Amino acid sequence: MATVAELTKAHTTLRGPMVEHLERLVGSWGMLSDLCFSDLLLFVPVGADKDSDTPRFVIVGQVRPSTSQTLHRQDLVGHEIISESRPLVARAWQGGEIVEGEVVTENAEPARVQCIPVRWQGQLVAVLTRESPVSLGLVRRQPGELERIYVSVFERFARMIVAGDFPFGQDDLEIEEAPRVGDGALLLDDTGRVEYTSPNALNALHRMGINSNTDGMTLEELGVEGRAVKTAFATSSPVTVEIEGTNDVIVLLRCVPLIDGTTVTGALVLMRDVSDLRRRDRLILSKDAMIREIHHRVKNNLQTVSALLRLQARRVEDGPARLVLDEGERRIRAIARVHDVLSREVGEQVAFEEIVPELLRMGEEAASAVGRHVQFAVEGDPGVVSAQVATPLALVLTELLQNAGQHAFADEGTTDGHVRVEFANTTDQLDVRVADDGVGLAENFSIDGTRSLGLSIVRDLIRSQLSGSIDMSTGDKKGTVVAITIPLR
Repeated sequence: MATVAELTKAHTTLRGPMVEHLERLVGSWGMLSDLCFSDLLLFVPVGADKDSDTPRFVIVGQVRPSTSQTLHRQDLVGHEIISESRPLVARAWQGGEIVEGEVVTENAEPARVQCIPVRWQGQLVAVLTRESPVSLGLVRRQPGELERIYVSVFERFARMIVAGDFPFGQDDLEIEEAPRVGDGALLLDDTGRVEYTSPNALNALHRMGINSNTDGMTLEELGVEGRAVKTAFATSSPVTVEIEGTNDVIVLLRCVPLIDGTTVTGALVLMRDVSDLRRRDRLILSKDAMIREIHHRVKNNLQTVSALLRLQARRVEDGPARLVLDEGERRIRAIARVHDVLSREVGEQVAFEEIVPELLRMGEEAASAVGRHVQFAVEGDPGVVSAQVATPLALVLTELLQNAGQHAFADEGTTDGHVRVEFANTTDQLDVRVADDGVGLAENFSIDGTRSLGLSIVRDLIRSQLSGSIDMSTGDKKGTVVAITIPLR
């Protein structure tokens, strides 16, 4: 679905702060929709028709209430409307005042509509409509106290919208867990005392251990921290805080001031019990810390094993036995490097580029051990991979680089060589290419029939643990090219 900014840019002449004002309105109007038990639509005049007697409008926003049934089941955002089909919107736009009446909507359903001009710094920029089925008005009962209070609060916000006082210029957009009207609401008078408490707000206060009568009391007199209310009244802007009560109950409290001219005439306080969310967050943090500690201990243990192998290798004379111990030590060190990165990262994702330099150093060590000087280079970005991919991939690259450093240049008559590692991460798969300019593969070579322990490890890790594919071939001129494809999803 297109955003307010995209639609205003495509259809209207509104730019900059005016669009930001509309974005703030759309970002906070879930509260308004709940208060008036109605759908809300935001109409902006199409650019060329802005000053016309018969303007056209584009709908740039739509929200449905969580406290009542919706009127518009279809998505109307992006629809262009002519003034003849929405005469009340056109009247509100041309007159700059709130207009009410009944219309037949786009889906041929009768609706009761209230059109509210939206101003920014004295300039009319849009029309907000409150729309509900006419059938709701035919129910033969008097609205309850909650409904009367909520609608009266909405009317106060409507007057603030007309005056350009809402949304607030410094208001932050609502976060996903921000309280909504249905979670619990308190209405405060101009002195910060409670005029009305919704049943859900009363339940939240009871869970916090507050059972006294709320009418005429301030939050502080009830035993609730009143810093948010004081700040909202003093700054004429909304304030959101978390309050912790008894029994480990945590309530998210948002105080929205109600303004008439330059005077704060009261406030709407929304409350949401977020205790379960915070317990979940703490549990996630605790588990994450525990997992990272496990990775840290595994890394330390692997480094101990690696150190023991190095000590053992030093007691062995140069020859095949020492090379085998060195290769084993480097394999363990590669796995330890993965756990080292995981012990410092949140989650089980690894930026593999942090591991690659250590693997190149191991390749250089393997080449130096047999008296060769090989230059290793990297191209591309391996991106972020899961721990299940990072560990076997680190082992695979360790084996390939060791193999290239020790065997690719054996018959060249020179001690110098080059190895290049290329990465391409497309999110869906990771392509790895390891190429050297050495002697190339033996005639009729097949990785399926190889008797090399290192290449057998590479083949089995790629096919079994990584569910990928590997192809080894001689380069265009000389050397060996290893192409690996690993699915990431």
